[in-house]
Amino acid sequence: MPELPEVEALKDFLADHLVGREVVRVLPVAVSVLKTYDPPVTAFEGRQVTAVRRYGKFLDIEADGLHFVTHLARAGWLHWKDTLPDGPPRPGKGPLALRVALETGEGFDLTEAGTQKRLAVYVVRDPAEIPGMARLGPDPLADDFDEVRFAKLLAGERRQLKGALRDQSLIAGVGNAYSDEILHAAKMSPFKLASSLTPEETRRLYEALRSTLTEAVERSHGLAAGRLKAEKKSGLRVHGRAGKPCPVCGDTIREVSFSDSALQYCPTCQTGGKPLADRRMSRLLK
Repeated sequence: MPELPEVEALKDFLADHLVGREVVRVLPVAVSVLKTYDPPVTAFEGRQVTAVRRYGKFLDIEADGLHFVTHLARAGWLHWKDTLPDGPPRPGKGPLALRVALETGEGFDLTEAGTQKRLAVYVVRDPAEIPGMARLGPDPLADDFDEVRFAKLLAGERRQLKGALRDQSLIAGVGNAYSDEILHAAKMSPFKLASSLTPEETRRLYEALRSTLTEAVERSHGLAAGRLKAEKKSGLRVHGRAGKPCPVCGDTIREVSFSDSALQYCPTCQTGGKPLADRRMSRLLK
């Protein structure tokens, strides 16, 4: 799933390639991708792109006062094309969901792998009209997101740290992968209650949050859209690395599985050497 660093890089890439260009066609291939109908998606055609912004994991392309907003969800991606194929795309069983064409012959495709269709596109006059956008918490890389503000967000938060970090209404932009990375950098268990943090632990988690995301953004800066997935994977220390040695201490990275996701962690770095209970795997082994 693209998270804050990848979406930030996509924003910069699209700003360089879209601003000042005219959109001539918006061609939906999968009707399910469109989440708004007034104004119609065709209203974006004939307009000149004036800005590209990021809100959490949302990408907002503004053209003459109208906003084309997309959320790539778990399996969506954006593919830039220096030259788009001739002729309109044909609906089918492939991953292509929507195509945007510029007057230059360039453009991009939005695709989604798998069967769960969660990729979303909105055409709105104001991004605040989008429910998911309106509920977003503060951006963790914003200048005014300091340690005091972070501590206030966690105060009284009875959830485990893993769930709290992934809650977009609490902090915008962090997902499954970077929450694992942040907790590993902070040397904290993903099951630790957010409200139980001491001031020193809060400071450590805040610093891990900012540094992990900042470093990921810096690694992704300037990369073409097609290289961002590989860059994300290469920079991860624990997420997606179950069974491999921790790059910090050498212990074996462990995994806890859930119904639709999994987390990875290092027992030595994060849980005092004790493996966390993985109830799903325990049931499978019985």
